[in-house]
Amino acid sequence: MGKTRPPERRELLELLRQKPRGSANRQRQRIEQLIGVLEGAQPADLSDPNTQPLLEGVWELRWSSSQQPYLTVAPWLENLQGLAPSQGRGVNQLRLPGPLGAITVEAQLTLDPDRAQRVQVRFRRGGWVGPNLGGKRLQWLQTFSSPSRPGWTSPLSIASSGSAAAMPAPSLPCCGGRS
Repeated sequence: MGKTRPPERRELLELLRQKPRGSANRQRQRIEQLIGVLEGAQPADLSDPNTQPLLEGVWELRWSSSQQPYLTVAPWLENLQGLAPSQGRGVNQLRLPGPLGAITVEAQLTLDPDRAQRVQVRFRRGGWVGPNLGGKRLQWLQTFSSPSRPGWTSPLSIASSGSAAAMPAPSLPCCGGRS
């Protein structure tokens, strides 16, 4: 028999599944309470080798406590995050409806050696990834060589849980295995 899931988990998932995308933003205080309860009851330990595979995949960001533009949740914007902690890689993709493509930011992920619940994120490159035309993807990506760039390109630390809530999503059509 499986493990019983706390009712806070079910409530959090129901809030995150609300349509349209971004509706959970109106429930900010309740979502923060639920995340706090769940973090206390089931703390994440990213140093545990069994935890990282649970994060692998493509996730749709449904809520974030951050005010950064790359962590925006809105009905008119699909915010996907591809995580591969086993490879030290992550991709954040903001997609508008229609054929024009997406804003994409690729990041390098490493565990914070002092805190098992933190991931260090250093942005490596970002730009526009457009549609496939004639078998070739249109794109413009810039490599970030300096952490002194403003805002969205500077290094930051993200909590493994509590700062954002995401749900499984379709795969990202960009950035393949390139480094």
